[in-house]
Amino acid sequence: MDLTRISAETLAAMIARREVGCAEVMEAYSAKINAANPAVNAIVSLRDADALIAEAKAADKAQQRGPLHGLPMAVKDLVATKGLRTTYGSPVFSDYVPVNDDLLAARMRAAGAIFIGKTNTPEWGHGSHSFNPVHGVTRNPYDLSRTAGGSSGGAAAGLAARMLAVADGSDMMGSLRNPAAFCNVYGFRPTWGLVPGDAVGDTFMATLATDGPMARNIVDLALLLDVLAGENPSAPFGRSAHFAAPVPADMRGKKIAWLGDWGGAYAMEPGILAQAETALRVFEELGAEVVPLAPPFPAEKLWQSWVTLRAMLNAGAKRGLYENAAHRAQTKPETLWEIEQGLTLTAAAVYDASVIRSRWYARAAGLFEQFDALVLPAAQVWPFPVEWRWPQEINGVAMDTYHRWMEVVVPASLIGLPALALPAGFGANGLPMGVQLIGRAGADAAVLAMGQAYHMATDWPEKHAPKL
Repeated sequence: MDLTRISAETLAAMIARREVGCAEVMEAYSAKINAANPAVNAIVSLRDADALIAEAKAADKAQQRGPLHGLPMAVKDLVATKGLRTTYGSPVFSDYVPVNDDLLAARMRAAGAIFIGKTNTPEWGHGSHSFNPVHGVTRNPYDLSRTAGGSSGGAAAGLAARMLAVADGSDMMGSLRNPAAFCNVYGFRPTWGLVPGDAVGDTFMATLATDGPMARNIVDLALLLDVLAGENPSAPFGRSAHFAAPVPADMRGKKIAWLGDWGGAYAMEPGILAQAETALRVFEELGAEVVPLAPPFPAEKLWQSWVTLRAMLNAGAKRGLYENAAHRAQTKPETLWEIEQGLTLTAAAVYDASVIRSRWYARAAGLFEQFDALVLPAAQVWPFPVEWRWPQEINGVAMDTYHRWMEVVVPASLIGLPALALPAGFGANGLPMGVQLIGRAGADAAVLAMGQAYHMATDWPEKHAPKL
């Protein structure tokens, strides 16, 4: 029995029933990592194997700590982990070992997870291509010459290659949806506030980014989401919720709006829309009505709001990097661009961006009176060569920023909607693609239930594992 092919939920239950030992699980995952990680480079700062086996043996003797008891996990390298190197992909922090866990890591550790290392990410999480000067590039398990996406590229690649059973990701601008699509796994961006951050820096205006779960099936997504979710009393706007294994939704009578390329506003590489539509046909076969929808809001307005608010937040949070000449010299140009854009903003520009955001939220709320979900592609390009920093153009349309090619994720991110990245199969090029299933704010359980119905009809991750 290959323990690395078993779902996190089943594996956790087997450990709880003592049908398998934590040390046995650790040995299986260590063997898979030793075999696959040198080529993929998904897991970085990997801990000593003997230390991991010793910790797993101790877990075998201990009482159950929680739903992740004894499961090997690698935490995204944007999350501080006590005693485990955390670099943020930056040479400034190449040797940083935190003395405390961030809240996300603390919750997973309290649930019994054994941290084996970190998952690779772009420097500061900027860009959907996981490369940095500290750990190098993460490669796609389905084609080692291609990117795994980002910023949760290490998490997605680790899941796809069976080096992890479940993984945490984070998502500001598609950072777990894009790599999920590129690596044929699931990624869930929850309603903003459901998975809280740490009470550091600004916590009132910084409402664009969130952490969330990634997995090879929906039940495992819910398992990890239940660990991560719940209010942080020190941070505002929190939401409380508990998540059980989702029962598949009855899709009969449900209406899904298909937004395609937003009326041509979002450039798409050939085959992306056609591949996305294969996922829509699955929903139709399950009984849902799919309705093509004209753009419900001007795309350029959404982009204006997005780049303004994003730059404002980056400039505020990372101004210290910029003001320190030595650190500035070690920082990637994309991050410096974000900071410089933010430092030039006026209060009026930020206010106008927030007004656009508010109007889009109201318009989207109206859509959810008519539709149960909205669907968009999860990416605008197929996984691209690892040598690229980012796609410079799509179908001859020049990308005017380092992240314009990811614009399709903005509608959900800007207003904090739950968005589930579903695998949509493989194109004629043999590369994976996915779609975003987007629900109204707070409808996380309903989105996961629809995702479970889809998963039971498709199960792309299990049926099409990479051949490393």
